[in-house]
Amino acid sequence: MGYPVIIMAGGRSTRMGREKPVLKIVGKPMLLWVYEETEKAGDVIVAVSKNTPETKNLCLREGIDFVETPGKGYVEDVFFLLREFGPFISVSSDLPFIKAGDVLSIAKAFDGRESLTGVLPVEKVPKDTNLLVYRGYVIVGLNAVGSSGEEFFELENQLLALNVNTPGELELAERIARLVRRWR
Repeated sequence: MGYPVIIMAGGRSTRMGREKPVLKIVGKPMLLWVYEETEKAGDVIVAVSKNTPETKNLCLREGIDFVETPGKGYVEDVFFLLREFGPFISVSSDLPFIKAGDVLSIAKAFDGRESLTGVLPVEKVPKDTNLLVYRGYVIVGLNAVGSSGEEFFELENQLLALNVNTPGELELAERIARLVRRWR
């Protein structure tokens, strides 16, 4: 894969009230769930900021490469990273059930210019969830960031709909992770 994978882990976590990347799911920090899968797809860098000192410390302890962004907001950080790295694959640190195949599929479709926004058809996700729906699609935290335009990219992994933003979603992720562990 020719583009770096950057895990976005520098947000303020206002809905959660504390740093999401270090919150544990089945005893493991959420960032490590994401990192261990994405690293199978290529070179990974974690984007931290002044908002996430515990996440930065986790990266230091685990020997994970990271870059510090301004931390002024998601859009500002994406533009900063685009200037620093050129086109890249962006993965939210709060997608604990992402798979390497998800990253590889969007990377394969990416031409380095037009951005791809990862989506799931709304009919493929549970109806009772609080999701960002736009034009019949659920927006997920996996994107290919280019320098022009934007196009939707349909993904298959339904668990990408679980973006852990609230204590209730963290609890749900914990329950799902326990079930997934049993089935392996």
